[in-house]
Amino acid sequence: MSSLKKPGTDNEPAGKYKEVGPRGGEVKNPRVIEIDKGDRLPPTQEKGHKWKKI
Repeated sequence: MSSLKKPGTDNEPAGKYKEVGPRGGEVKNPRVIEIDKGDRLPPTQEKGHKWKKI
């Protein structure tokens, strides 16, 4: 299982990330983003949500 990352975390590996709940569970209408090497993870739709690399 990939580790969960907080929004705003900097210098993450490039790739796709999916928005998940606070403990990694599914959320309704999750955002899926793609970042380049060294980019910062954007804010999530709700407080407490996190990002998981897919």
